[in-house]
Amino acid sequence: MGRMFRVALCLLCALAAGCGSREQVERQESFVFGTRVEVVVYGADRAVAREALGEVLREFDRLHRLLHAWQPSELTRINRAIADGQAVDIDAEMAAILRGAQTEAARGEQLFNPAAGALIAAWGFHADEFVPHRPDPAFRERWLAARPSMADIDIAAKPEGGARLTSRNRAVQFDLGGYAKGYALDRAAALVRARGLCCALINIGGNVMAVGAKGSKPWRIAIQHPRKPEALATVELHDGEAIGTSGDYQRYFEMDGERYCHLIDPRTAEPVRHTQSLTVLMPAAPDAGARSDADSKPLFIVGREGWHALAQRMGVAMALRVDVDGSMDMTDAMKARLIAP
Repeated sequence: MGRMFRVALCLLCALAAGCGSREQVERQESFVFGTRVEVVVYGADRAVAREALGEVLREFDRLHRLLHAWQPSELTRINRAIADGQAVDIDAEMAAILRGAQTEAARGEQLFNPAAGALIAAWGFHADEFVPHRPDPAFRERWLAARPSMADIDIAAKPEGGARLTSRNRAVQFDLGGYAKGYALDRAAALVRARGLCCALINIGGNVMAVGAKGSKPWRIAIQHPRKPEALATVELHDGEAIGTSGDYQRYFEMDGERYCHLIDPRTAEPVRHTQSLTVLMPAAPDAGARSDADSKPLFIVGREGWHALAQRMGVAMALRVDVDGSMDMTDAMKARLIAP
């Protein structure tokens, strides 16, 4: 009998006591993208802050419905067309999302593989209530032979607007679970700034982005220990920066004494077992949220010997890795940013 566990957040917002009066902070929570989300606005008029919070959470709901990998959505419509060998018309937003995911996959040397939805489903992770099981060996061999990736798709703009997507590989099935939360962070930050608000913290299941500061101090968050209910360290997050963690403790099951997490190595079609967590901190940029989500995946997957070199090739300066044995390793730039918990 397998057992399935969920752990709430890989990053915990640490809003220090005494940083301001209760009236200066407005927050709302929801459950979207299969995880808890929290948005905090600091130092704004209460009515304005609540309007902004409502707009952000509505946007999260919209993106959740648009990008769902197994419930009926625009993404599942596209996946059906690809499986049927058909070209499919998509709107400008979906084209931008898939191009962004394609760029991230290439940066991560295809170890981050949003085209691997069928493999993720085969391991039991396409369900609201996980059913632990191993894939049929014949399916695994077929998938490895087809080896679908984001390099298999083409997205051509249409003169009248939108785009047409084609795939050279019918085994491509999109699952944007490693990209959607980061994309949503970028959207939320843009919405907050468009309303003229200076200071907010956006947390989607541990992927966190800062807008401005919390008064005179930067936002401070904690990096979750992958095996204990405590923090590994804390870090100050400055305006426009984003941080994200991939971990084997968020979505996983245990079967026959083995732990199987949802982070799957596309080279072997097997869940990764050599890494407990991998955290990246991205500098301020229009796609900092998306990169904080996607760039942690290939670094998680590649393993102990190759992750520093891959991080350098990917342009990731700040990263922290926890090995399966619990030992920690990090880049020099990340070490300089960490604060003892």
